[in-house]
Amino acid sequence: MTGRLNSAQPYAIALFRIVVGLLFAAHGAASLFGVLGGAAGTDGGTLTAGTWPGWYAAVIQLVAGALVLLGLGTRAAAFIASGSMAFAYFDVHQSAALWPIQNGGELSALFCWAMLLLVFTGSGALGLDRLLGARTPAAVEDQRASEPVTA
Repeated sequence: MTGRLNSAQPYAIALFRIVVGLLFAAHGAASLFGVLGGAAGTDGGTLTAGTWPGWYAAVIQLVAGALVLLGLGTRAAAFIASGSMAFAYFDVHQSAALWPIQNGGELSALFCWAMLLLVFTGSGALGLDRLLGARTPAAVEDQRASEPVTA
């Protein structure tokens, strides 16, 4: 059983990455474009461009979420996303109460830790990181050397 679970680990990480990236990007899209119910507290509206910190957080959510979803620059994007959610938790939510369930910071805390996990695990299977990493000049040369010669 453990062997089967271990062999599926890269795919489980990939599925986790895709879901977390999609949900994170959806939050950014909602705040920036008013889709999916719009920004929180705006009755379906958007955040005013350039307002601190909400608009910048939404840009990070959209861009980092899309990169994580695609598995492109996963570790760097997840690191920035995790930091932005830690900032959101401590700057916006922590002052209201100690526990996330009391201060409304559950999503910030969960996204922070989920993204931090991706910093350490990487993209898993099915990420563009792996696809593009396999296309380095050395990898292409190795592939050509292993192809059969036809006359």
